[in-house]
Amino acid sequence: MAKIDKKKYRVNERIRVPKVRLIDADGKQVGIVSREEALRLAEEQGLDLVEIAPQADPPVCRIMDYGQFLYQQAKKAKEAKKKQAVVEVKEIKVRPKTDTHDLETKIRHIKRFLKDKNKVKIRVFFRGREITKPELGMEVLKKILEAVENEAQVEMRPRMEGRQMIMILGPKKN
Repeated sequence: MAKIDKKKYRVNERIRVPKVRLIDADGKQVGIVSREEALRLAEEQGLDLVEIAPQADPPVCRIMDYGQFLYQQAKKAKEAKKKQAVVEVKEIKVRPKTDTHDLETKIRHIKRFLKDKNKVKIRVFFRGREITKPELGMEVLKKILEAVENEAQVEMRPRMEGRQMIMILGPKKN
């Protein structure tokens, strides 16, 4: 269950203002009453007095079951978290001398990742003397980009980081 901050709302005796705008348990507005009167009405119904809008003048309080209210808030927060889209960054590693068939396989993986709405980080590793020819790495990245140009957009242009060249692709926005 999602955790709700209980300190966010003042309840019953913690409400310290002399007058409040009161809303009863059915949602009907009672009007501006004293704090003691509001507490008495809440106690008669066996419910709590909860300060909903402390910034209002006078503060708005509602008669409700505070435990049930917290439960509903936690349920809403959990539901919102469920509907949240999580974007993962998938990583593909290639070398400047990666063969065409292997590159085609990696491109199929990239297309699948993009179809699943994930970002793809492509790393071109340079070993030994390969580092002296970064244009070979750029050619590999251009081939990949040409193959996926309908599905992807470049989020980070190719750049060198030590002995590797990195480029990030994201799914195209419709």
